[in-house]
Amino acid sequence: METVDLARLQFALTAGAHFLFVALTLGLATLVAVLQTRATLTRSPIHLRMTRFWGQLYIINYAMGIVTGLVMEFQFGMSWSGLTHFAGNVFGAALAIETLVAFFIESTFLGLWIFGWDRLNRWAHLALIWIVTLTAYASAFWILIANGFLQNPVGHEVVNGVLQLNDFGALTANPASLVAFGHVLSGAMVVGGFFMAGVSAYHLRRRTREQEFFRKSLRIGLALALPATLVAGVFGGLGFATMQPTKTAAWSGSAQELAQVQADMVARFGPGDYLPPVELVRTAGVVMMLLFVVMLVFSAVSFLLMLFRPAVRGLRIWHWLLTAMIPVPFVTMLAGWVFREVGRQPWVVYGLLTTQDAMSHVTPLEMRVSLIAFSAVFGLLIVVNYWLLARHARRGPDAVALGSRPAETPAPALTF
Repeated sequence: METVDLARLQFALTAGAHFLFVALTLGLATLVAVLQTRATLTRSPIHLRMTRFWGQLYIINYAMGIVTGLVMEFQFGMSWSGLTHFAGNVFGAALAIETLVAFFIESTFLGLWIFGWDRLNRWAHLALIWIVTLTAYASAFWILIANGFLQNPVGHEVVNGVLQLNDFGALTANPASLVAFGHVLSGAMVVGGFFMAGVSAYHLRRRTREQEFFRKSLRIGLALALPATLVAGVFGGLGFATMQPTKTAAWSGSAQELAQVQADMVARFGPGDYLPPVELVRTAGVVMMLLFVVMLVFSAVSFLLMLFRPAVRGLRIWHWLLTAMIPVPFVTMLAGWVFREVGRQPWVVYGLLTTQDAMSHVTPLEMRVSLIAFSAVFGLLIVVNYWLLARHARRGPDAVALGSRPAETPAPALTF
């Protein structure tokens, strides 16, 4: 069990770190696509500058997300070969589609968008960022199809001791996946909205010369954050209807309900402890809900304040609070992720494969070394990513390299 716990901790750290990058990527991609649409339709110079500034921050975060995503997928073979052997024919199908979408389509069109400034027709260039955004949504969708199968396995049959996919429609229509997709996507919009509003508030608080630029950015961020928070709350409420009985009992904390669920699981699967860590599940759920209320109230008040130009320009305490709110959606999403994943324990594939049976044959020493190495690398990546984001965000739109034309080198003088 020590090895299993170390492997779970390692995957939790790497998946959690990757999740932070994904959330901001989805939110910023949407905002950049909307900004470029406005710039293309109206030929507005300020919206074009906004597209380049926020697009550069998006690219920095996207690059780091790709690195962490690759490392996370390697762990399926390194630490969880039992999962890939037993459920790879079903679980792996969704991951394979996600890989094709993310690494072949999304990355290709993002590269064309980055290097296509002033080289492609403006409508073609606009189409590229929308393809990037929609494929990012598709990537998240297929990841959550895979995760939803682990939560609520459907569309399969057991053949010679392994799972085989027999109903692709049931796999893609899994309620545990679809509700989670809506919840995660709207949560990512909250992350992107608060990020844009917070960075803009930082510049406004410092009395930037780019008043119009950051006033518009702040309003766009808040105009997204409030409705996205409401939608995330709706999908979060729907998600409670798809929870497993053990997770529901852990969330309620009722000793009677926990005992009843444990007895039912023993009768169904034989002797064992089938209850997730109750305190961790409850703590994560409470943190998620409390921070949701904070974001909802704060975004509602901020939505009203942004309607008044004097407040947007000069209410410095509000600017400071907006900047301080940037990490809150990230913490909320991590708390929700812990609530969802830890609440499934001790199952990897609920009701079919336990976490212990999904482990590869590795020693505790190997897991310790691997955990230390992964934690060090991922810690460094997170620090570098957010240092780069903060550095480029502080510099403002005048220092943006994305889409800028290289300075022409004068031809050398001819000498005789």
